[in-house]
Amino acid sequence: MAKQDSHSNSHSNKAYDYLLALLTQTNDKAHLSEILKALLTEKEQADLGNRLTIFALLQQEVTQREISAQLGVGIATVSRGAKVFHQHQIDELLPDIGDKINI
Repeated sequence: MAKQDSHSNSHSNKAYDYLLALLTQTNDKAHLSEILKALLTEKEQADLGNRLTIFALLQQEVTQREISAQLGVGIATVSRGAKVFHQHQIDELLPDIGDKINI
């Protein structure tokens, strides 16, 4: 079973690397949008938008409870976003998100 998992992970890693290369080589917003629509369900797309909005609001020092109420998402969703925000230093990775998405 471990050999199969390793083989599967190898394919997943190669597929992910392929996707990263494709996304970095594509400047066409419509094309990128089509790729993401093909890869993500509508809910996953909405969740991604919410995650970015959570990051933007955290950058503005809005409390987690306020973010939960404002976005209509559970406090656990905001808490998971806050955990990632701090773990991955989102301020450096995605500076000024609020300005870019008009929040």
